[in-house]
Amino acid sequence: MLNKNLETPEQRAGGLVYGVTAYLLWGLFPLFWPLLEPANPLEILACRIVFCFAVIAVLLAVRHQLDGIRRLDRGTVGRLCAAGVAIAINWGVYIWGVNNGHVIETSLGYFINPLVTIGLGVVILHERLRSVQWAAVGLGVVAVAVLGFDYGRPPWIALILACTFGTYGFLKKGVRASAPEGLFIEGAVTSVPALVVLAVLAVAGQATFVGHAATAGHLLLLISAGPVTALPLLFFAGAATRLPLSTMGLLQYVTPVMQFAIGVLILRESTSFALLCGFALLWIALAILGFDGVRHRNGAPTVAAA
Repeated sequence: MLNKNLETPEQRAGGLVYGVTAYLLWGLFPLFWPLLEPANPLEILACRIVFCFAVIAVLLAVRHQLDGIRRLDRGTVGRLCAAGVAIAINWGVYIWGVNNGHVIETSLGYFINPLVTIGLGVVILHERLRSVQWAAVGLGVVAVAVLGFDYGRPPWIALILACTFGTYGFLKKGVRASAPEGLFIEGAVTSVPALVVLAVLAVAGQATFVGHAATAGHLLLLISAGPVTALPLLFFAGAATRLPLSTMGLLQYVTPVMQFAIGVLILRESTSFALLCGFALLWIALAILGFDGVRHRNGAPTVAAA
């Protein structure tokens, strides 16, 4: 169902505030996850999953929407379960990358993501690309090769982040469930293994939520991983129903640009001429995609998915 008031200034203004807020919060993530140390990335991931699920469950309960979960068909639930696994892998790799000094490479993953999405469309949906789109994809491949040469290895962190997030978006495409309902199912399927992980870490003496490391401040930070995860997702959902897809497509680059800047300017991660060349090629490819997308939308009504 389309939002008939999408073109009103009030809708656009509110959607823009929601969208910018969501992407700004995501852009600040590289500064947040290190605060949860000495917890290791696995413990942080498990806490993020469990407490995010708790936030969404409370939200649905307060809004009396838990009964809506029952109306979801098996196909929808199956896709959401698979999406939950994909996003959990994405979160885990991202947390590990950020807390191990690879912020620039994690930002690369989200710059590559649009190209991975195009690849999924070609391979799985058999979509046909225009010559300009093929040129952009080719530039993206060259950029990844240049970056791999600079790293001395394939940029695995970036590639895994791009592929898992692209898969997550693909699985969520066309799912007939609201954002909170989808997050509830995703959280439900991943919370059980997350709780098992926390139990195993506690028994092995490697958990920081028990023992001498379990200060009140540290526990609050671990718990805050839930609302910190859920809040931008809810802002994003609000923006998606109010803004054209073209605007959302442009806003999505706020996050990796911020992450790249944090990695270079604040965390002082090392850069090189080859790395900057690789990113430049990728940015050119994305600019080509953006220009081509805008050019082919001219004259057509632009709407956001409900």
